[in-house]
Amino acid sequence: MSAPWWFWVAFNGFILLLLLLDLGVFTRRDRPIPVKEALLRSAFFFVLAMIFCAGVFLYYGETPAERTTRGFEFLTGYLIEWSLSVDNIFVFVLIFSHFQVPAAVQHRVLFWGIIGALVMRGALILVGAQLIANFEWVLLLFGAFLIFSGWKMLKAVDEEPDLDNNKILKFMKSRYRVTETYEKDYFYVRRDGLFYFTPLALVLILIETTDLVFALDSIPAIFAITSDPFIVYTANVFAILGLRAMYFALAGIIHRFHYLKYGLAIVLMVVGAKMIGNYVWKANEWGEKFLPVEAALGITAALIGGSIVLSLIRTREPAEGGREAWRGWVPLTGRKKPKEGAD
Repeated sequence: MSAPWWFWVAFNGFILLLLLLDLGVFTRRDRPIPVKEALLRSAFFFVLAMIFCAGVFLYYGETPAERTTRGFEFLTGYLIEWSLSVDNIFVFVLIFSHFQVPAAVQHRVLFWGIIGALVMRGALILVGAQLIANFEWVLLLFGAFLIFSGWKMLKAVDEEPDLDNNKILKFMKSRYRVTETYEKDYFYVRRDGLFYFTPLALVLILIETTDLVFALDSIPAIFAITSDPFIVYTANVFAILGLRAMYFALAGIIHRFHYLKYGLAIVLMVVGAKMIGNYVWKANEWGEKFLPVEAALGITAALIGGSIVLSLIRTREPAEGGREAWRGWVPLTGRKKPKEGAD
């Protein structure tokens, strides 16, 4: 089943309304978002996603079997995208801490970062859907890429990135004027008739670039679950919408989820293997799918849930200096060299 055009229009209209309410009503003033409020917002977006999921189970499909399949596809895709979005939070914490972004303006950076992420991911989903529709063998490439990405994530779990030598930041500073300090919540200012970016703009660019690189993992990952562009798109949107609130809810305790990165890496490799297996299985007419979507949901939930529980158990004692919170991979950064005299 292909979603009719009015599904797309209605869904995007609803999302636009949510964003306008967020920008114009709930966060009109620059202020830190308290943890309790962030938790309520996260719960709100999760409930919205589950209501939508229920709608997919009940109405999205011509037969009960098809509706059930689409429902499990959305649920699995949402879980994968939500889990991978938590990895973004590790990076957000690192970037905001490194560049000492004032707490009162962090929500503004994340709002525009999420807008950019929605646009970029929408474009990537359209391209991915067209590639799969016209060149189904590209699923093999996607699967191999996911396995490689998972392996690379495993290797980089404990790396400490060198943000001072980030290639994008170096390029921006070499080509454009940048103010030395933050200018309230402005991304650019004019001084003596000249245009200047502010450090807040550089932070936003770095966050957008990071999300683009993460999207190159997450989009193929959900295509391993379903080839329906509407399911892929809506699962991505719901996962991203709750990302900003989730950041403010988890930023202070994100180091407690250290082992989640291992779980995410294994999930990427599993869905990559699923994508390759399903293609080979179907090509040899052995059946429709090598690994059913219900099994993929169970494996994903077990890996993510298990890594979270393990993280909380193993990190009950606070880490010395809290350094675990600031480690992990950031695109276009090299690994920080150890200081002289360090072990």
